[in-house]
Amino acid sequence: MSIRNLDKLFQPSSVAIIGASNREQSVGKVLSRNLLGGAFNGPVLPVNPHEASIGSTLCYKSVTDLPIVPDLAVICTPAASVPSVLEDLAAKGTKAAVVVTAGFGEADGHGADLAAEIERIKSQYPLRVVGPNCVGIMVPPIGLNASFLHIAPPAGNLAFVTQSGAVASAVVDHAAHHNIGFSHVVSLGNMTDVDFGDMLDYLVADPNTKAILLYIESISSPRKFMSAARAAARNKPVIAIKSGRNKEAAKAAASHTGALTGSDAVFNAAFRRAGILRVYDLLELFDAVNTLGTGLKAANDRLAIVTNGGGLGVLATESLIELGGRLAELSPETIAALDGKLPSTWSRGNPVDIIGDAPPERYEAALEEVMKDPNVDAVLVLNCPTAIADSVKAAEVVQRIVAKKPRVPILTNWVGEGAQEKAKKAFYRASVPSYDTPNQAVTGFMHMVRYKRRRDMLMQTPPSLPEGFRPETERARKVVQKALDDGREWLTEPEAKDVLDAYGIPVVETVIAKTPDEAGLAAVELGNHVVLKILSHDITHKSDVGGVRLDLTGRQQVVAAAEEMLRTVARVKPEARIDGFAVQRMATMPHAEELIIGITTDRVFGPVILFGKGGVEVEVADDSAVALPPLDIPLARDMVQRTRVWSLLQGYRNRPAAAIEELTAALVKLSQIAMDFPEIRELDVNPLYINDFGILALDARVRVQDASKAIPVAIQPYPKHLERHISLDNGRSLTVRPIRPEDEPALLELIQKSSQDDLRRRFFAPVKTLPHETAARLTQIDYDREMALIAESHGEILGVARLTADPHFETCEFAALVRTDQQGQGLGRRLMGDLIRHAHSRGLQKMFGYVMSENKAMLALCRDLGFVETPSPDDVSTRLVTLDIKQGGTA
Repeated sequence: MSIRNLDKLFQPSSVAIIGASNREQSVGKVLSRNLLGGAFNGPVLPVNPHEASIGSTLCYKSVTDLPIVPDLAVICTPAASVPSVLEDLAAKGTKAAVVVTAGFGEADGHGADLAAEIERIKSQYPLRVVGPNCVGIMVPPIGLNASFLHIAPPAGNLAFVTQSGAVASAVVDHAAHHNIGFSHVVSLGNMTDVDFGDMLDYLVADPNTKAILLYIESISSPRKFMSAARAAARNKPVIAIKSGRNKEAAKAAASHTGALTGSDAVFNAAFRRAGILRVYDLLELFDAVNTLGTGLKAANDRLAIVTNGGGLGVLATESLIELGGRLAELSPETIAALDGKLPSTWSRGNPVDIIGDAPPERYEAALEEVMKDPNVDAVLVLNCPTAIADSVKAAEVVQRIVAKKPRVPILTNWVGEGAQEKAKKAFYRASVPSYDTPNQAVTGFMHMVRYKRRRDMLMQTPPSLPEGFRPETERARKVVQKALDDGREWLTEPEAKDVLDAYGIPVVETVIAKTPDEAGLAAVELGNHVVLKILSHDITHKSDVGGVRLDLTGRQQVVAAAEEMLRTVARVKPEARIDGFAVQRMATMPHAEELIIGITTDRVFGPVILFGKGGVEVEVADDSAVALPPLDIPLARDMVQRTRVWSLLQGYRNRPAAAIEELTAALVKLSQIAMDFPEIRELDVNPLYINDFGILALDARVRVQDASKAIPVAIQPYPKHLERHISLDNGRSLTVRPIRPEDEPALLELIQKSSQDDLRRRFFAPVKTLPHETAARLTQIDYDREMALIAESHGEILGVARLTADPHFETCEFAALVRTDQQGQGLGRRLMGDLIRHAHSRGLQKMFGYVMSENKAMLALCRDLGFVETPSPDDVSTRLVTLDIKQGGTA
């Protein structure tokens, strides 16, 4: 989680080329040409013991001979020499290196030893390394081309980070041809050090970067990646292409949940949760470059189409509907205005067909009216070449309109090749998004739409779970621990249901029977209408071995069924040890749908929640969605809506709508189980019945493991251990706990009940209320990087103290606010003390804050807590207070 010294990597004052060469067609030659022949304004120092000069530039024999300490070194020497070169550079004081050399990726042998040497050097020096096995980096705004790519793109505001050098070359070539500029192009290679999380942290703070593209083959640090991606996507579009989609999809799994969850589905869930827009091939990535490179944004999904060919409009409309967009419904005023400017034969609707003989003036007239319409979120302009109209001049009209920065984005598709090439190049030069086909153009529009939807989801304020929900965690823990103590991998069905019941997920009543006769007696106890299931730790899917009988009535029928079941199971699975029977009341839920919910473990992202169509055909139905925990109600609802069974749950014919609220609450509770129990490796609830009255879990399986073997959750869960009760100086009792997303209304109430002076001192500006986006940022925090502790009483927030760690995770900035009518009771001191202790526990070294000079009370409190006060370097009306947490962390 560090961007330490990445400024030396991407804004160096000097660069050394270790392995520079004059030999034609060598990497050292190309690197030297790109660095020495570029526009980089700083010393470029070639190093090669066998060359006196590289071209006309003096060459040095070794790193130790360099006259200055280079900020950045680019290394292309043989793999065996790289560790010693890195160590010489680090010892000299170089802070960043790009290793383009390959030969470090073998699973064992010499390559692994060399990689371990690089790790050792990094642990001893503050050296950042990109690579090995990469094509280098480019920072066009400063003229830095530390790569061996064949072309340098223009400067722009798009960053591209990739693990593949070949993809880097293709994207750069495409972008240069289309006049799309980059702020950064970074080839990460093997990611020995700098990875996607580091790059996202760096680029989100870079003012020259407006959008970020990623080509991902693997993720090295899932939690860091998710934290960085969520922070970046709140501020800038992040779009990714992920290769290797099918590698793990067919992997065998012990449970239905595992079988339904391939690694690519989990990557999809991770991207969705982080707010990343995913594309699936290079063509779509190029389209995304065309769109995001311009910085365009669409307010919603309503597209207007202006075309000189009806067929093109139809093709674009079909693509739009298939991709989930909407045709904008033009207002009567717009229709009337177009009637006055277009031929009588125009389409009188959207798509706006302005007829094949349309001159440039007709395009201009149509666009002028369509862009005024408040129902339009973007305009797609289509053109097919004709012998009676000038396509190039029509393109010039569109360029002039775009140059005026209209209210809505404009995308273009001049269909064809030779006849349209001049117009397309003009669009590229003017940074007007242009595509080769109507489908590609619509896809570009939907990229903008999907990004906005992802970003909006990051900003949602979730409702709380039903009041009074308190899981019986210890009760469930005893069940899980007993299975582990017994050396069992699977809980029995009744044990699994006990875990669900402890978390408030309704389960069907079940009785354990050791023998067929006991099963008959249990049936009488349960009302004589039951389901019988075999009970065995060796049988995961009972129906596969004849271990389930439904709709049994009366004692004798149950006894006979149990005896027959024993015989069948002995024949089909003779090695299975039989522990008895589970007898459960026959569930009667009219109009019920069968669902599946569950937990599985992904090898990269850890626990994953699954929802889908259930029953015995669950895997054949292939209708499921996955999400990363922790979930809230909106995220759970989004999961359900992504499946085909969602439409059935809305009700049809004589079936009323299902109890969606109970279902989404159950998914959130399941997510909490995943958070609370790393010991749970897999969990199946199949079937989960649902109708208009509620839900009921009929069958459940839970697979457990030693907690030390668990893969950590990818998103830091709510830190419940920080909750505690305190007493103020006046004896009043309050709860101090971390802030939660659903606290947004209470936070806004805190703002409303605080004085204007207190708010001005907290936010350094006049504040009356907070917009939703700001309030969401303050309540939906990343507990891995931030903390906000609130003091709460009867649902009201009386005070809040927060810290935000820097990406190095060494220092943190604090801020605090106590409601005006609650001051003078020691609340601020208690909150700040808890915040300092939390920072100390996380290994942070310094805490700092800016306090207005007039805020005497806060300055006095900071002095009492051990902060050192100095003048603010940027504002004479503000004081900087700093605390050495290692010294004062126990305040």
